[in-house]
Amino acid sequence: MNRKAIAVVAVVAIALTSFVAIHIVRGQAHEPALELTAVLTPPPLTPPPVERDRPATVDVSLETVEAKGRLASDVTYNFWTFNGTVPGPFIRVRVGDTLRIKLKNAKSSMNWHSVNFHAATGPGGGGSVQVPPGEEREFQWKALHTGLFVYHCMTPHVPIHIANGMYGLILVEPEGGLPPVDREYYVMQGEFYTKGKTLQAGFQAFDVEKAHAEKPEYVVFNGAMDSLLNDGALKGQVGETVRLFVSNGGPTFVSSFHVVGAVFDAVYPDGAIGSPPQKNVQMTMIPTGSAAIMDFKLHVPGRFFLVDNSYFRSHEKGTLGALDVTGPFVPSIFSAKPNGAWGH
Repeated sequence: MNRKAIAVVAVVAIALTSFVAIHIVRGQAHEPALELTAVLTPPPLTPPPVERDRPATVDVSLETVEAKGRLASDVTYNFWTFNGTVPGPFIRVRVGDTLRIKLKNAKSSMNWHSVNFHAATGPGGGGSVQVPPGEEREFQWKALHTGLFVYHCMTPHVPIHIANGMYGLILVEPEGGLPPVDREYYVMQGEFYTKGKTLQAGFQAFDVEKAHAEKPEYVVFNGAMDSLLNDGALKGQVGETVRLFVSNGGPTFVSSFHVVGAVFDAVYPDGAIGSPPQKNVQMTMIPTGSAAIMDFKLHVPGRFFLVDNSYFRSHEKGTLGALDVTGPFVPSIFSAKPNGAWGH
């Protein structure tokens, strides 16, 4: 073969190699698009961590429902809700995901409703899309920022919609997710302004004058005075690590969230993910419309109370819950001395 022929063969070989390489790279860059349906969980549950290694388009279906429910023992109230619960369902996605929101307003509703995502970048966080009773609207947004964010109704008069229970949480995980833990729970504080006094039996209507005066009859976790007590108490075992996703729907008070008998090993204030968490925290302040993530290890068994450390609220208005921990006693960490003798 002469030099000219050899040169031609070499050029063809290089071209083929380049074509194959480009084809492979392009194939990797243009993998089939992922389209998923969001797993939505009612409080105090959370969906499992996101384990995808690439973004997806995620369908999130929400329905605004106005329905009578239990506020306290022998007390009922007409809640305005997302998907029938207060707070609304926990939403969990990954940074870079595109969320396709399908918002339906129940035919039985008496009011227009909407949803504003604090995590969204766009007019009103999506709250510019208003939905009349019996109709459905769609909009989408891309999750550009990691963190734990509030969503709530953005229909005028906005504070009334929030005061009736229209709020929830969305977690936008970073690539690779958060550090693993054994258990995760979802807790959201909110205020209710009722015509009747605290614990006055029967159906209680919304009192707009008390709302304007910022004097709620109830300040509760997860929509009811004892939602995290009795059968609703959170569970754990000695040696486990618990993560709490805690938020404050408001619409008025700042929360001083505390777990009695525990110290938070890590706290992400304002739900911000991206910088190192705070360490060894006794309690954390959560403004209205904000959130925080708290991790802590369960070292000993017993009942650990969740409170807003503004104690008249927790003991008289309802921000009182419990985490019941089972497992072996650890006297080297904690022991009591009843009747003059050390014991358990």
